[in-house]
Order: sequence, then structure tokens, then C-alpha cells
Amino acid sequence: MRTPDTAVVDVDGTLVDTNYHHALAWYRAFRRFDQTLPVWRLHRAIGMGGDQLVTAVAGARFEDEYGDDVRKAWSAEFEPMLREVRPLGGVRELLAELRGRGLAVVLASSGAPEHVETYLDLFDGRELADAWTTSEDVERTKPGPDLIAVAVERVGGRSAVVIGDSVWDFEAAPRAGHPGYAIRTGGFSTEELRAAGACGVFDALPDLHQALDEILR
Repeated sequence: MRTPDTAVVDVDGTLVDTNYHHALAWYRAFRRFDQTLPVWRLHRAIGMGGDQLVTAVAGARFEDEYGDDVRKAWSAEFEPMLREVRPLGGVRELLAELRGRGLAVVLASSGAPEHVETYLDLFDGRELADAWTTSEDVERTKPGPDLIAVAVERVGGRSAVVIGDSVWDFEAAPRAGHPGYAIRTGGFSTEELRAAGACGVFDALPDLHQALDEILR
């Protein structure tokens, strides 16, 4: 592998603490359509984009009948929770260090554009990142590789390192041809993240920050 010139950094669950908010919003959204799914099961799917999550947890038939409607309901349920979202510790320091080492930093979110805009305001993302993505930039989100490929292309990168928090990030990263490193803030275990393809797993962003010499060599 060539020395990375780009850092592709997931947002939800990696830079901002949203995974459990999303799980609850999806639970409430499905309940609107008389579908009660265990919250733990919904949590296991967080990190997928909404275009893939509905089929994954409720099946293709439910997607065909209610997919677009349940995604609209999820957005309505999640919207009031936005004011509760906070950045995770060490976000600014990590992004500043990545740029200081000469990497282009792309925030690879499959979230709704209005949500991503809110997140950027929480940690000075517009100043600390070179570019970012939203759900409008790809037809298929993670675990497909499209989002990561678009993120790298956006800054003219050739070799990237991917940072994320869910197993879906590390199914997507190798498909896009890049190594990935995980933090456990999404609620997945070290074993699950490694089995999904993560090259290394860290408890939190500051721990990954301290390991950059090894990751970027």
C-alpha cells in the first residue's frame, strides 16, 4: 500500500455521538407502520444508509411497500433529537492532525444534507475538512463502496485510509480498495470490527490519534 494522501472519516458514530439516537428514531418510525423491531436489532444495522437498512431489518416486501414512507418517518423522528447530538472527544484534534500531516480530509457521511450541516457546526467541520459527502452524492450507501470512492475522488486522492465505527464501514473500505481503522464508539465489539475488516481497533478517537505514526507509515 502507498502512503495515504487522503483520510476518509465517517461522521455518525465516529465524530458525533448519534448511533443510539438513530436506532430509537428508526424504532419509532417502524412503529408508525405497525412494525415493532427490537432496538438492539436496529442498532446492529446503524451505519448502513437508509436505502439499505429497511430491507436489512424488515425485508424486501416491507421495503417495496413502505420504504420511502418509513425513511420520511425516520427523518421526522430524528429531527427533534438533533439538538441533543454532541461531538465525541478528540474530534478537532484528530482532524487538525491529519491535515497537519498533509492528508486531505473528507468527511464521508451518508446522512441527510441538513443533518450533516448541523454536525459540521458542532466541531468546526468546514474549517477542519477539505470536503464532505451526504446521501445525495451516491445511489447506494454503505456497506457498498460508493461513498468512500466518491469521497476520495472529491479531493483527487489516490490512496486513502478510512476511519469509522461500524462493521459496515469495514465492509465498504476494502471494496473501495482502502484499509480501515475503527473506533468502538458505535457500540460494536473489537472482534466484530476486526472480523468485518478493520486493520486496527481503538476505544476512542484520542487512542487512534496516538497511533497515527503506525497507521500512516
